[in-house]
Amino acid sequence: MSASGDRGTGLGVVVVGTGFGCYTHVRALRHAGFEVRALVGRDPDKTAQRARMFEVPRACATLTEALALPGVDAVTVATPPHTHAELSLEAIAAGRHVLCEKPFARNTGEGRDVLASAQRAGIVHLLGTEFRYDAGQALLARTVRDNFIGVPRMATWIMHVPVLVDPAAQVPSWWADASAGGGWLGAHGSQLIDQIRATLGDFAGVSASLAHVVERPMTADDGFVVHFRLRNGCVGVLQSTASDRGILVETRVTGSAGTAWIEGVGDKVRVADDSGVRAVPVPDELRSDPAPPLPAGAVTTTYEQMTTFGVEYGPYTRLAAAFRDRIRGVPLTGPEPATFVDGVAQMAVLDSIRHSAHRGGEWTGVEPTGAPG
Repeated sequence: MSASGDRGTGLGVVVVGTGFGCYTHVRALRHAGFEVRALVGRDPDKTAQRARMFEVPRACATLTEALALPGVDAVTVATPPHTHAELSLEAIAAGRHVLCEKPFARNTGEGRDVLASAQRAGIVHLLGTEFRYDAGQALLARTVRDNFIGVPRMATWIMHVPVLVDPAAQVPSWWADASAGGGWLGAHGSQLIDQIRATLGDFAGVSASLAHVVERPMTADDGFVVHFRLRNGCVGVLQSTASDRGILVETRVTGSAGTAWIEGVGDKVRVADDSGVRAVPVPDELRSDPAPPLPAGAVTTTYEQMTTFGVEYGPYTRLAAAFRDRIRGVPLTGPEPATFVDGVAQMAVLDSIRHSAHRGGEWTGVEPTGAPG
């Protein structure tokens, strides 16, 4: 077990969401020592079945019901994006600490309301951007921050995967609906935006296009291309689709004195400068445990396969440990977790991308939010 594991914290948590909530939240929270007291879902039969499958003692139809249980210190939210704000506000009003998936609101204004409530309540609030704890992403951010490549000038974040290439691929109705926060930009683009902010700093403006690569009955996108400029002058490209028949991954930052990049998906970070090309050693504190097998029969649909690659579990155990330590008031080790402050900044970028895309790629400034980059 890695250093993030800690059995028996005495902290009780309720997980809202029977998909990613079970596959990742329940297992990662337990790894960090939380007692998962209840699972909340809209479908009573499915919720009860998933609670049995993942050995959660209570299945609840509403968050209100779960909050009435004894020993609930925290709530994690892993539901469709258009429900995040309402659920988070209910948990905050009950004085519970909250970890909410991204994007954590429908727009920047709604995000500000949730953040303000969390700050007034004095609760711990974290955003589910677990890839800040991915060994490769964390090491790249550290490499840039430690001036291995000089001043960052250009950045490239590209990921093409085939998970939705089949037009008949099964996705939830909300995922296909742009008005419900569905689509690949919200699902994956929000992660990439957070990685860029954590590595390089805040966005100043964007020019964007949203794509429908594979024809299927959905209003939400399955791909996006974003040209961006950061407030520090670095420019870059953010591009991804879930409907490529091949795989393309490129994560690279080019600076005034060198270049740093991640080889594919993993923890191999390399630097090229005047002395040549070299690998950057991965420190032990950035490593995490591999994902254990899921219960038999837990994954059946295309969407479920998309959310259970296995790369999420390790970073999420470290995020869960950070949630635990923030609640306890223990000093953190490793990367700083994203909070709802970062969530508002993320929403400002997403809003600007959508605004630009709906206007044919018009250059659109990103509202300053005061969030740390």
